[in-house]
Formats: sequence, structure tokens, C-alpha cells
Amino acid sequence: MSVVERLRVLRVPSPLVRPFVTAVRRTDRLDVVLVEATDADGRVGWGEAATSWRVTGESAPSVAAAVAGPLGDAVLGREAGDPALAADIAASVWGNAAARSAVECAVADLAARERGSSVAGLLRRDGTAAPSRLRTDMTLSTAAPAELAARAEEHVAAGFGCLKIKASAAQDTVAGLRAVRAAVGPAITLRIDANQAWDAESAIRVIRALEDAGLEIEFVEQPVAAHDIDDLAAVAAAVDTPIMADESVRTARDVRMIADRGAAALVNLKLAKTGGLAEAVVAAEAARVAGLGVVIGCMMESHVGVTAAAHLASAVAPDVVHDMDAALWLRRSPVVGGIRSEAGVIALGAGPGFRIDALAADAEPDVLADIRVRAGVRA
Repeated sequence: MSVVERLRVLRVPSPLVRPFVTAVRRTDRLDVVLVEATDADGRVGWGEAATSWRVTGESAPSVAAAVAGPLGDAVLGREAGDPALAADIAASVWGNAAARSAVECAVADLAARERGSSVAGLLRRDGTAAPSRLRTDMTLSTAAPAELAARAEEHVAAGFGCLKIKASAAQDTVAGLRAVRAAVGPAITLRIDANQAWDAESAIRVIRALEDAGLEIEFVEQPVAAHDIDDLAAVAAAVDTPIMADESVRTARDVRMIADRGAAALVNLKLAKTGGLAEAVVAAEAARVAGLGVVIGCMMESHVGVTAAAHLASAVAPDVVHDMDAALWLRRSPVVGGIRSEAGVIALGAGPGFRIDALAADAEPDVLADIRVRAGVRA
């Protein structure tokens, strides 16, 4: 049995290749927050907590406090493959979805390693093999049209066939998309992510202008405020372009509500929002039953968080072009192993669990929490 004996929370400062800019924030570095779970046989499992006060409402210290407190209480001394463990993790603390997800992923990694399976294989409910290769888009930060077009050309030259353009109220979205479409041609798939940038009236006006211009946008993601489902439904009803809900959707209950209200045609599921793999699988099934499309996304995360997202995507929606490019924004990975990304393709690799071997030699982590059990007693 794989009994969880130790949990550590590690913070690894990681510079980005270039600044990441959306309608809600700008950053040029990422504090990667990792959870490392070790079992009694020395196996190590990995999870990542995506932290952002504006998005997840969590920080590195808050993750460490949750892990050192209620999450550690729920997990330490337990068998990693215990089918009740995910529910106990979810019930141990209110909110703190990113921290819960990191712990659940680390424990799932341990369980899969102990069984000699990939995490995706454990999540597949039909017993079939999980695909080892997936497709992802590449995100373009909000910028002026000329800069957007230049970035788009670079990514297409690198092999990406699907681009997601961040929109904001500060930039002319229609002009930007005209420039991108002119630069990359008709064969490249274009998506828009507004990150709640508009009100309903503005969203409808912009999306209709994009339609009138014949720019062939695959979908527009979260055009209005997350809490305003009435506005989201109004936009979805007023335009022909499919609308995808992101910040409005955290759990399976939210998916069902979105479907019932006709507020979106697709949902973007992220582990930092669902609070872990188990709820994400239930949410994906709820979307399938309701006839909604599913895209698996990520926050600004390292190879650890994206690896977990990729295993989820392989299990629940392997044929979709997902939104898992975040690891490509980091100058270096904080770990050895995990997913490999190249030209819009993510490879899960071979081996059990998440296939993450160890921290990178140059990671230089800060240890924010380190708790363990000794002879059945937590220390």
C-alpha cells in the first residue's frame, strides 16, 4: 500500500519568457507553488497550486497553511488509493481550490505510481488506454494589432495551428483580429479570451463586428463578468459565435447551471477551479450529458500543473484542442520529467503517475511547509 507519510509545500521562483498580459493582470514571473507527497516506500507524487489573488484568491502562504492544517489532517497516514480520499480532501476546507487540487493531484500521482499506471489511465472510466498525445493552442497576450500579428506569425511558424488571443477593453479587438487573420491566413484556428473584459452590450457589439468581418472565430471565452450569468446568456443568445464559460464555471453544479440557462456552448475546466481531478471528471461528464463542449485549461502554471491538466484532458476529452500552453511561458521547468510540448502537441510520455522524476537541479525552492507522520502520529 502507498501510505502518505509526508507533505511538503515548495515555492520555486520562475521567470517567464515574456510578460503575460490579460484584461485582469500582467506578470513577468511566476512563483510556482508545488506540493510534494511522499509515501512510506519513498515514492513521490506531485501537484501544483496555481495562485492568484485576482483569480484563485490564494497565495503561496495560504496554500502552505491549508496543507499544514486541514489538508494534511485529511491525507497523512492514509492510503493514496483510498477511493474516499478525494471527497475527504474536498470536505476538509472551504474554498482553497488550488491548494486542494495540488494535494489531490499529488496523492493521485502516488496512487498511480503504486499501481504502475498513468494518472490518465486511472481516470479513464471505460477501461480503454488513455491517449499519450494531445493538442493545445498558444495564447497571445493582449497587445496592439501590429504586435499581435507579429506574435501570431511566430507561433504559426513554430507549428501551432490554433491561437488564443487575449482581449481587453483597452485594445481594439476587431482591429487586432483583422491583423492576426491577415498575418496567418484562413487555415489557422483563432479563439478569443476576454477574461470578463466587457459588459453584455459591448460584448455583443464586438462579437457581431467580428462576425460581420468574416474573421471566423472558433469561440469567445468569458466575455462578461463571471457572476453575471444573465449577461452571459444574453450574449450567447445574441451572437452566432459560440461562447465558452471559464471563470463562471468551477464545479459540476456550475456546468449544469450554465447548461440550464443556455449561457454557453462550451466550458473551460481548470483544476485550480474544480479543486482537483475528481470534481473535474464529474464536471466534464456533466458537460457531456448537457451537450456542452469541454476544453481543459490551465492557469499560469509550470510543467507540474500542466502535466496534471494534460492527464485529465487525455482521460475526458482527448480529441479537443485544449488550452494548456502555460508551461511554454516559463524559461525553465522546476522539475525533471512530466509533459513535453512541441509545435502545439503535448506528449504525456511513458511511465507511471505523472512521470515527474524530481525537482530540477537549479530549482532552489523555498520550503513553506513540511509535515509528516511517524509511527502513525503526525509530527
